[in-house]
Amino acid sequence: MGAGRDDGGMGQVPSLNELRAAGAAAGLDAVGVAPAAPFTGTRRHLEERRAQGLHGGMQFTYRNPERSTTPERALPGARSLVVGAHRYRRADPEPPGAPAGRVARYARHDHYADLRAGLAAVARRLAEDGWRTRVLADDNALVDREAAHRAGLGWYGKNANLLLPGAGSWFVLGSVVTDAPLTPAPGPVPDGCGSCRRCIDACPTGAIVAPGVVDARRCLAWLVQAPGDFPVEHRAALGDRIYGCDDCQEVCPPNRTADRHRPPEPAPSEAGEAWVPLIELLEAGDDELLAAHGRWYIPRRDPRYLRRNALVALGNSGAGDDPDVGRVLARYVGGADSMLAEHAAWAAERLGRPDLAAEAPAGTVRR
Repeated sequence: MGAGRDDGGMGQVPSLNELRAAGAAAGLDAVGVAPAAPFTGTRRHLEERRAQGLHGGMQFTYRNPERSTTPERALPGARSLVVGAHRYRRADPEPPGAPAGRVARYARHDHYADLRAGLAAVARRLAEDGWRTRVLADDNALVDREAAHRAGLGWYGKNANLLLPGAGSWFVLGSVVTDAPLTPAPGPVPDGCGSCRRCIDACPTGAIVAPGVVDARRCLAWLVQAPGDFPVEHRAALGDRIYGCDDCQEVCPPNRTADRHRPPEPAPSEAGEAWVPLIELLEAGDDELLAAHGRWYIPRRDPRYLRRNALVALGNSGAGDDPDVGRVLARYVGGADSMLAEHAAWAAERLGRPDLAAEAPAGTVRR
């Protein structure tokens, strides 16, 4: 969104407390301010990691590092960033009895819509005094975590997530870019991880290759969104997940402490997306899948990638003697989509059903 004066003139400048009040009233849990200077260090890191292949083909802020680390590209004349955080941690519903795919907490509900509503309220408060604004959240135009770090909201954990003091990392982040000359945070939050390395040790695929450095080629949260075959060497590690991975956050001591001090609220409205029945997903049509899960990032908007993930999850969590599982796997093993046939044959082998896998075209099953 954009609003307000074009000259960045002499309007009143809202205080941080006023902006925090506007954000809190609209559902934000934390608000901070940072200067809109370029993120030169972040740009260098993006370029270096892309050159090393650590991006694993991911685009987003890697697509154009200069753009995603220069706030003025989003709003010419930008002087400040007002950064907001919205907590998405909710209680986990029990899994259903039938084989089901697990969904990461951030993706169970459109938390970014809630975040944008809070940021929009902050932007309106700035516009009341004539300042121009633009809201950015989950947008490749800005590296949200670096903006939040500069705004004094938290520190970088060893899993590269931002942790808010006393609250942990279960937050989505976004910014209001503005030409208002706001007073920035006095300095970054000091590191709170110390010698802890639980997130590094808990990663199912060893994707955290150094403190704060994630190799996307191993990260399950990226691999479920990447096009092509799901890497054979990481299929067992995927477990029952079909979208996202929370392991590095679940073991994080600040997150566990935050849960004790502020127990997660019940989330009955999210129960339907915390677990997705795998048989139903694999039997649904394209339109039905996109209607149910179109908020997720799906390569090329092609539902076959949802089915690919579901077949791997079924191979890890289903039962070979379940007639529904056998029927669905047989259908995909003999189907026209060679990628899905291969993943179904892999699942059949894993479930002890070589009879089903034998129906696949020669050379299909890879171990």
